[in-house]
Amino acid sequence: MGDVIRTSRQLSQVLRAHRKMKGITQKIAGEGVGLLPKTISALEQHSAGSTLESLFRLLSALNLELVIQERAVTRQSDGPEW
Repeated sequence: MGDVIRTSRQLSQVLRAHRKMKGITQKIAGEGVGLLPKTISALEQHSAGSTLESLFRLLSALNLELVIQERAVTRQSDGPEW
């Protein structure tokens, strides 16, 4: 099963966790997909300046994919996401 991500902060945390779980440095992750370590750091630190292109390159480097699906019904008491 995958991770449920509903905010950009959650996405940043999950990307970093997956990279570290695989034992890959930011430098190594970026080498095969043309990203600099500072770009990966920005994605992992919730940078507003990150691009979708960089996101998809990092997903590729980590052998991950993005899946879009309808949200499960949640209780209103879950609080705001933004």
